[in-house]
Amino acid sequence: MRPLGAPVEVLERSGTTTVARLVVAADDPVFAGHFPGLPILPGVRLVEFAHRAATVDRPSRLVGVESCRFLRPVFPGAVLTARLTRDDSRCAAVVSDADGVVARITLRYEAV
Repeated sequence: MRPLGAPVEVLERSGTTTVARLVVAADDPVFAGHFPGLPILPGVRLVEFAHRAATVDRPSRLVGVESCRFLRPVFPGAVLTARLTRDDSRCAAVVSDADGVVARITLRYEAV
């Protein structure tokens, strides 16, 4: 699977909190195989979105996914917002679309 092609846009940053946005391209090639006839964004793409938002201007090495709950499917064309709370070693992300929360993700980091 190729990485997200769309850029992660940081909307707000304050202390340990970051809010970022990602527009899920309707023509992303991942939808051709996931799933034909009912395209759904793979969960790993939500984890990647959270990771990229957490590391904008803060290089860190991802060492683990502590928890990940996918609550609803994400379809082509969705606009996702991630609200992240980050310290030096951990990032908690809540990813939402226009209809509500789609995932809750906790990532673990170490400094590079």
